[in-house]
Amino acid sequence: MLAVSAATLTALSMAACASSDREETSAGGGESSGGTFVFGAAGDPTMFDPAFATDGESFRVTRQIYEGLLTNEEGSADLAPSLAESYEASEDGLTYTFDLRDDVTFHDGTPFNAEAVCFNFERWYNFEGLAASPAASEYYQNNFGGFASTPDVPSLYAGCEATDEFTAEVQISQVTSRFPAVLALPSFAMQSPEALEQYDADELGGNGDALTYTEYALEHPTGTGPFRFDSWDQGNGEVTIVANEDYWGDAPGVSEIVFRSIADGNTRRQELQAGSIDGYDLVAPADYQTLEDGGFQVLPRDPFNVLYLGMNGGNVEGTNANPALQDIRVRQAIAHAIDRETIVNSLLPEGAEEAIEFVPPAVDGWTEDVTTYDYDPDLSRQLLTEAGALNTTLRFYYPTDVSRPYLPDPAAMFEVISQNLTDAGFTIEPVSLPWNPDYLDAVSAGQADLHLLGWTGDYNDAYNFIGTFFADAGGGQMKAEFGGWSDQAVFDALAAGDGEADIDARGELYAEANAAIMDFLPAVPVSHSPNALVVADDVDGLVPSPLSAEDFSTVTIGN
Repeated sequence: MLAVSAATLTALSMAACASSDREETSAGGGESSGGTFVFGAAGDPTMFDPAFATDGESFRVTRQIYEGLLTNEEGSADLAPSLAESYEASEDGLTYTFDLRDDVTFHDGTPFNAEAVCFNFERWYNFEGLAASPAASEYYQNNFGGFASTPDVPSLYAGCEATDEFTAEVQISQVTSRFPAVLALPSFAMQSPEALEQYDADELGGNGDALTYTEYALEHPTGTGPFRFDSWDQGNGEVTIVANEDYWGDAPGVSEIVFRSIADGNTRRQELQAGSIDGYDLVAPADYQTLEDGGFQVLPRDPFNVLYLGMNGGNVEGTNANPALQDIRVRQAIAHAIDRETIVNSLLPEGAEEAIEFVPPAVDGWTEDVTTYDYDPDLSRQLLTEAGALNTTLRFYYPTDVSRPYLPDPAAMFEVISQNLTDAGFTIEPVSLPWNPDYLDAVSAGQADLHLLGWTGDYNDAYNFIGTFFADAGGGQMKAEFGGWSDQAVFDALAAGDGEADIDARGELYAEANAAIMDFLPAVPVSHSPNALVVADDVDGLVPSPLSAEDFSTVTIGN
């Protein structure tokens, strides 16, 4: 009954919030206050079908076009109502009943209702061919598992029924902390069934290494959100979206948003200072003061991420791993060699924290009761000597041409950690590669002995961090980027936490999982870091999200 009580309380809370929102915006739609907001993006989107997207720049745009059944509270990682006004879980935790808004239409004028909800769930579950490849539907596979066409791969999704026009029942196959939280992710936004069918949205081309997308994903994305897709000028790196005049909620504060791709951070800053753009993301920590002194508004996000040093020494046969890293003493030596205090104080913005595990302190399941690895180069050298691994050569990969929320300056981070490891008795072989696709492909293929990566949480649950990294990825091993590490104690602890319905008990089990992970040490957590957006002084209403999930409909200019 604990699971039902928690869900019922959530549903009641969501219904109250939705009722309040509806009273404030009962007329719906209306005209925006006008103006164009030009935002400097750090890169080009891939396309605009969120079911197939994996990159932040695509999601930044699709979040404005589409909405899901659930969303996150403004400026928070907590769940909030969106297209579903409320939901309730069955006593066994396997059926969720969603009460839907009854005043919503898609951008093509077709109705949003329970049949549309089930169409979307069935669409995801029935992906096949290229659409079912990891490159295409990564978020679905990470969160729901298998498809109708892969009966040997368990699926979390078990069915959907429209019990009336605005009530949808979704069945799942097991109790899990991921559901319904995942429904706030942009990948699971509601899309127009008619538009998906009209433009053959699932007929991907190319291959798993280089997908080509449909007319729907490139030219006709159709959701229910406060903005509609207008155009994508790929030659000039500009995406334009316009206010949805038939939006069910408050009218957007601007009539048009242009996302302009500007890969270099210094160039983004200069464009803002010149007045060519109104804001941008991933502000370099060194630029905070300069921008504030210039009258610009720096908007920090709360830290909801982790930077880690991946170690590819997996103990599963057939992985491209460095055998020296299979010795726990060598992994411990690496962990003790890293000077996190210097990293936090010199390379990251104010508010950054040293990480002792892979979950940020704000997430339930974080615990102080884990094995910690304080900076101690002498101990590192001692451990290496005991392991017979002094002067071990490690291929240390780091990315170029990128700035990430958890890794604002990859080259500087590499230099500090590389020097730490050299001081401790390792020999470092540096390898730098462009972020996308070279670096990401190399890391995913397990080519690096060491690599720098991180994660910004998708929702407020420990499994979204440690489950994403370290759960059993099939065949008794973790993800390839970690070299196929295999540790049954970690797998069992994560499965126990994910399958626990009671929230308090789940947090205790995740704490045990964190302890098991830090004992086994398949990678080294480094830091949790805030990152920031910046906007001009005449821009109001942009609320930073710890999930980097900003809603641009609240933005106004010069009002």
